Amino acid sequence: MATAAQIPPIPAGLAREDLLDLYYYLQLTRALETRLTNLYRQGRVIGGLYSSLGQEGESVASAFALADGDVLSPLIRNLGAMLVKGAKPVEVLRQYMAKRTSPTAGREMNIHFNDLRLGYLGQISHLGDMVPVMAGIALTFKLRGEPRVGLVYVGDGASSTGAFHEGMNFAAAQRVPLVVIVEHNGYAYSTPTTRQSALARLADKAYAYGIPGVTVDGNDVVAVYEVTRTAVARARAGEGGTLIEAVTYRRRGHAQHDDQRYQSTDEIARWEANDPIDRYVAQVTRAGWVGSSELEGIDRRVQAEIDRALEECEDDPLPSPESALTDVYVTPSVTEELWFRRLNA
Repeated sequence: MATAAQIPPIPAGLAREDLLDLYYYLQLTRALETRLTNLYRQGRVIGGLYSSLGQEGESVASAFALADGDVLSPLIRNLGAMLVKGAKPVEVLRQYMAKRTSPTAGREMNIHFNDLRLGYLGQISHLGDMVPVMAGIALTFKLRGEPRVGLVYVGDGASSTGAFHEGMNFAAAQRVPLVVIVEHNGYAYSTPTTRQSALARLADKAYAYGIPGVTVDGNDVVAVYEVTRTAVARARAGEGGTLIEAVTYRRRGHAQHDDQRYQSTDEIARWEANDPIDRYVAQVTRAGWVGSSELEGIDRRVQAEIDRALEECEDDPLPSPESALTDVYVTPSVTEELWFRRLNA
């Protein structure tokens, strides 16, 4: 650790407590996904399980650059962003385990849920579609004169969709306060980026819309925070949107069922050595901004929090069949009621 005279200034916009909070959310994301992986292998997760292993840094750092009142829309690998905005581990566990007590009452899985009071809007599964949705939300901020910003994540593959183009063009033309983050993690499911885009630098797509495009090392937590903070400030000042390309890597398959045969072990190993959490720990401790013992204390806090969350929800019931009609129809018809009675007989 550096001596007091050698300690460099903490990056603008961050305080020492913020650095500890960033580490907390990084570790909370990874620990929660690790626990979910164990539950999946035990057959206790309903449906698919998606991992952000290796790219937690850009999710956490970018969301950390937002303010209260701002809204983000995550993808399946942006659990960290939702946790920063206030989502609770117990909610995520209930979602993946399809509990009746989950935010969607067992109807949806993974992180397909909303809390607009906290500032996150659940995704549409069709990739790229949240760009025009968030462009519309950001437009309402502009029309109301509210100093609020929208942020939306897409993958490198989704940046080749028509919805992405239409949403980006609309957002740029209307100069709405929207920040779009393209997570360039190497693959669109199993398709390498080079097979679906001729651009080496995806941020160059911004030039087609007349807005700034910035490329950042997605595994450098502080760099992602700084780039996003600048883009958010620009949007809040009425200067329009920014396209940020976060270069990172997906160290697990598309989902748990994906065996990753299209990814070489050498490639995965190279990116494991570039782990965003390891890099962050090295950066903040070498600079003397925080101490190793403080980070170890956060590690213990995170594990205890995940343990409590699972204890709280693992015995919660699954939804009853008839609840599938709740909040869907005003009043179930006689035919529907008879069908459910036969089902439960």
